Amino acid sequence: MAHWLLKSEPEEWSWDQQVAEGRDGAEWTGIRNFSAQNNLRAMKKGEQAFFYHTGKERAIVGIVKVVAEAHPDSTDSAWRAINVAAVKKLPMPVTLDQIKADKRLKGMVLVRLGRLSVQPVSETEWRLICEMGGL
Repeated sequence: MAHWLLKSEPEEWSWDQQVAEGRDGAEWTGIRNFSAQNNLRAMKKGEQAFFYHTGKERAIVGIVKVVAEAHPDSTDSAWRAINVAAVKKLPMPVTLDQIKADKRLKGMVLVRLGRLSVQPVSETEWRLICEMGGL
């Protein structure tokens, strides 16, 4: 099963808002980059993703799971969206600086292509970040 990372501006959609949506989750909309769209289309129901706050915070703060695979985005049907639900908050957020400082994570998409809003995460990267976050 693949792992992913989803980025969000906390002022637009925060971890707390995601949690408030409960088990049914919420639609992950507004992705307008073709590479990110390809990643959205590859995501399968039940797969998990890190929830990353961009902006000033720049940290992985939680884990979500895909509850609905790619479908027309309700904000623009020319694009695709998924639905995700909160799984758990990381006991300790994992910052971008921490990730960049760990040589084992130098190949991570977040480090190499920092602007990509939906990205794959390898199994090794997933385990390392979960450990860094206290899971």
